[in-house]
Amino acid sequence: MRTKTIIMILLTILSVTSKAQESSQFHPGKVWLDDEGNIINAHGGGLLYHDGTYYWYGEYKQGETVLPEWATWECYRTDVTGVSCYSSKDMYNWHFEGIVLGAEKVDSLHDLHTSKVVERPKVIYNAKTRKFVMWMHIDSADYTKACAGVAVSDSPTGPYTYLGSFRPNGEMSRDQTLFVDDDGKAYHICSSEDNATMYIHLLAEDYLKPTSTHTRNFVQKYREAPAVFKYKGKYYLLTSGCSGWDPNVADMAVADSMLGEWTSLGNPCVGKNADKTFYGQSTYVQPIVGHPDLWIAMFDKWRKTDLPDSRYIWLPLRFEGDTPKIVWHEAWTF
Repeated sequence: MRTKTIIMILLTILSVTSKAQESSQFHPGKVWLDDEGNIINAHGGGLLYHDGTYYWYGEYKQGETVLPEWATWECYRTDVTGVSCYSSKDMYNWHFEGIVLGAEKVDSLHDLHTSKVVERPKVIYNAKTRKFVMWMHIDSADYTKACAGVAVSDSPTGPYTYLGSFRPNGEMSRDQTLFVDDDGKAYHICSSEDNATMYIHLLAEDYLKPTSTHTRNFVQKYREAPAVFKYKGKYYLLTSGCSGWDPNVADMAVADSMLGEWTSLGNPCVGKNADKTFYGQSTYVQPIVGHPDLWIAMFDKWRKTDLPDSRYIWLPLRFEGDTPKIVWHEAWTF
């Protein structure tokens, strides 16, 4: 009995020490481990805050990165694995909830087949239907399908049921995000017209499809990787230029309404490599509960020839007067 007790104690110590140490800082661009000591795998992601918990959804990238033989541009890819979900109370430390929308391994015609493209998943909560609604970029391997896909769940941690894909209002949809306004209205923002234009679609009350109300924005400006937030009655849209996997200069735009006219404010990034968005690309902007004048600007630091090793750059977004600024920090806290 004494030997068994000693073994149990040793196993407990080993279990505790094998887990990642709790973090109290953000380290942009560095390897980020979950609470089990595994590298966080949630690329092109977005956050949802619900009932006191943050949920982080992203592309679960696994396996070899390849460049197809037929490629006419650097469309490096990995086989689709699915959409991952992590949960956190403090945003520093994350627990892996699993693959909440998995790949289809048999039916090669299915949108979620391993050979296809599933990117930039975002989840919002519909208070009326009490459903968690996920939108994502669904594409063929050659990026000619250019559709939006929708899935739904009764729980933030899934599983999510895939409902299918379509082109919103008949228009292309690639890089995309979602935004829910204070009045409960939701919007789908996406790169369209071969990325030359960005569309904003007002969603139906169930958030599962677009209404006919939509606008064309940034015509012939070639913007992608949209991320939206609201401050003092104005709407802000952070985007990237179109340069494949390679970094470029970010842009911040402002409007008086989601469907209104957008005005560019220029590059919001400040500090080392600000002209290259710190070697990242925007994916989401998250308000922080308890910090009314602070947001986290989320970027992906892509490694195009080894996509699973891509990193995350999370930086504070604050306002200087009426101007949003994203300042580089090697490490930072709330």
